Amino acid sequence: MGQLFDVIRQLVAEERYIVGQHASERLEERDIMEWQAVAGMEDGELIAERPDAMPNPAVEVRESLPDGTEYKAVWSHLRQTGVAKLVTVHFLNGD
Repeated sequence: MGQLFDVIRQLVAEERYIVGQHASERLEERDIMEWQAVAGMEDGELIAERPDAMPNPAVEVRESLPDGTEYKAVWSHLRQTGVAKLVTVHFLNGD
């Protein structure tokens, strides 16, 4: 476990990522800036790896805001284009 996470984290570090419409809306709703979700990948903790997720393999990552608030970010790997995609974010308390 962790190979897919490593691939996605590397793509994000190389700025080879996109933010989906759903993720963009969730970021705005939850007052999380895109850069925070991107920066959070560096020290993020893998929660789950879903290599068989459809339509793209995905990882769930525990990330933290500067104030210590933890949230889950779901990133997928778009293999055809070789980029990572931020799918959604939500607070771990269910919001």
